[in-house]
Amino acid sequence: MYFPYLRGKQFELIALKELIGLLAKNNNKVSPIIEPVKDSSTLKTTIQGLVSKNINFNIVVNPKVGDMQKDRDILEFLTFLTKGLAGYSNFQMAVILNEKENHKTIINILNKFIAGTKIGLTLIHNAEFENIGKIVKEYETVTKVKYNVLHLRKTGKRYYRNFDLGTVVELDDCFSSQEKNADYKLVEESNFSEEHLYYKQDGFVGFSDFLTIGDIYAVSGFLPYAVAIHISYSNSSKKIKIRHFVSDSNDDTSDIAGKFKEALDKLIAWCNTTKFKTQAIDSFFDMHKTGHFPGLGTVKKLSIMNHIEVVLRLI
Repeated sequence: MYFPYLRGKQFELIALKELIGLLAKNNNKVSPIIEPVKDSSTLKTTIQGLVSKNINFNIVVNPKVGDMQKDRDILEFLTFLTKGLAGYSNFQMAVILNEKENHKTIINILNKFIAGTKIGLTLIHNAEFENIGKIVKEYETVTKVKYNVLHLRKTGKRYYRNFDLGTVVELDDCFSSQEKNADYKLVEESNFSEEHLYYKQDGFVGFSDFLTIGDIYAVSGFLPYAVAIHISYSNSSKKIKIRHFVSDSNDDTSDIAGKFKEALDKLIAWCNTTKFKTQAIDSFFDMHKTGHFPGLGTVKKLSIMNHIEVVLRLI
């Protein structure tokens, strides 16, 4: 099963909303993880969309980035969630475990909202603990732990031996981020992952990644010198790779629409040669035909949508 990990920024959430139909057709293959960064109407309508199609998902109750890191904020959100989704249990509350986490506080919050329900729990392990067995048992006093998601760069693969193997999901940051968009011109193509081919052999029930964004959280707000479009695809060996289509006129931040057209021209030429096609690629073709520049947020959204569709095709 695939667990795409998304921060709840606007265009990441819209990507999920626009893929609802595809996710519903693959609801036995996918379970998005959402770490909310803002209590927005988009977050709520996205969750309601997932619920309307009975799509399983994981919602983080103790986000580590963004505007919802205070207990008060998450309590307000959980009040909406449990009231708005009364009677719906096909999702998991997710808890990020790191060195500074106050487990008692989180367990008290969970007790208030989901004790006695059929809602499961996902633990996202961002650190190793010597007493992890005891910690898991404490959380299971509230409800059953359905998934243990191990961030491999922070725990290591051997850590999975601490858990019921029927619960363990591997999470890795597979995207090779560059410091500047213009730097992707030197890369053109990068390896992403082959975990979808081997995760079961390695003893995991699922795999997770940070899509074509990476684990680094950044607040947008500045104009780039270059526009880069990141497109996932699978090669003949069914390994996932990323093509980077980058603008050429990258000396200043003027004419972002022109930069987008330069990158888009390269993407369309590549798609015409390879016959690569997804729902997101169709949207890029429409923009190329009309000359429309949708904004950089939409470019990011389509990159996310394309990645999820590519992964679902492979599994």
